[in-house]
Amino acid sequence: MSFAEPKTLIEEGDTVILYMTVTNIYAIEAVPQIRNKKNEMIEYVFQTTYGALKVKDLIGVPYGSKVELSKGWAHVLQPNPELWTQTLPHRTQILYTPDISMILYQLEIKPGSVVVESGTGSGSLSHYFLRAIRPSGFLYTFDFHEERVQKARDEFEAHGLGEFVKVTQRDVCENGFGVELDGKADAVFLDLPAPQQAIPHAVKSIKETGGRLCSFSPCIEQSMRVCEALEQHGFVDIQNLEVLQIEDVVRTKNVPVMDLEFLKHKKTDSETDTKTPREVKKYTTSSAPSSIAGHTGYLTVAELPPLFAR
Repeated sequence: MSFAEPKTLIEEGDTVILYMTVTNIYAIEAVPQIRNKKNEMIEYVFQTTYGALKVKDLIGVPYGSKVELSKGWAHVLQPNPELWTQTLPHRTQILYTPDISMILYQLEIKPGSVVVESGTGSGSLSHYFLRAIRPSGFLYTFDFHEERVQKARDEFEAHGLGEFVKVTQRDVCENGFGVELDGKADAVFLDLPAPQQAIPHAVKSIKETGGRLCSFSPCIEQSMRVCEALEQHGFVDIQNLEVLQIEDVVRTKNVPVMDLEFLKHKKTDSETDTKTPREVKKYTTSSAPSSIAGHTGYLTVAELPPLFAR
């Protein structure tokens, strides 16, 4: 139940973030025993690069505490979507915070929003949706893969989020989102191999008062097909966005500065002519890198106007 609300103490069954360094972060379940490959229950000892941790010792410890490992130490943190995205088990390629923040902004997600998502994948984006829409909103998320659907259900329940989400196994491109969702959604998000095929079904799901749609596409050709389908089905304000992270290069430069007063009064004859004194000053500068790596995909966003305006 560690995602549902702020907590003070770690309880048995909580998902806990074990934070050692920026690149050594793990999500573990706070249980005293686990089942091994021989189907036997054994004491849960979690191995890290800084030594072993007996997980049972975490139960009852305050979140944020520094805990001893056999060769070092770590902090135990309550999970949030950002930390979960860095540590979750990857069942598919996932979206990360830079793209997700733009998706939430463009879809205008807020408490009370009803969101339709396809596909669920590893549930990275789903956890951000759930944080944004609670306590009065709801997430309907779809995936065609049965095993991924079941694992997502189990995670949402274990994280205390089950009452705010419904996970359904379905090929939405072929079968849509279901008549029970007709006219219910404030926003629709698509991350599919052929998202343009799901656009007609998205139109049915969006409320009569209108709503927003966002589709993630790894290549521009797919995004172009989505734009064409959106225009054909009455969407307006269609935009194609790419989120790129640019790390400025910061360095110190030594810059020579001329003494202009000396130049003004300097004699011109060769006997007294000397080199112009120069003072060296240090400046901190920043510049963009010559090339930008980090393309993840294109976000195609659009608005479906109210029914009377279509």
